[in-house]
Amino acid sequence: MARIKIDLPDNYHFSTELPIRITDLNYGGHVGNDRILGLLHEVRVQYLQSIGLSELNFAGTSLIMGDVAIEFKREIHYGDQLLASIKVTGFTRAGFELYYKLELIKGGKHLLAVAAKTGMVCFDYSTSKITSLPVSFRNLFE
Repeated sequence: MARIKIDLPDNYHFSTELPIRITDLNYGGHVGNDRILGLLHEVRVQYLQSIGLSELNFAGTSLIMGDVAIEFKREIHYGDQLLASIKVTGFTRAGFELYYKLELIKGGKHLLAVAAKTGMVCFDYSTSKITSLPVSFRNLFE
């Protein structure tokens, strides 16, 4: 079986620190795979807030996740601190890609724990239809 391989970008648009809570752990004593998706969501929400947007108020439309890929590199445990970074790229008519890098902060070093990518699609929840990517959002990156 071929493994997922995510080629992370060299630079990012936003970074934030995230503490790992006891509720992030699974029965194995480390962060559960389902919680990783929640951490990615947290980073995305914080990034959008930093540019005055949200998933439900996205420059006149909303966002929905079309796909996700997660590559697990190291275990994450209770009390760990993560540096979470995000980059916007891969614009299409109706969406874009987000790359995420979650790094453990240990002894002054940053150790890659998770690489991930989500495909975000512009979406009108009132009609349940895909909408066009707002020009104002794309202009932020040109």
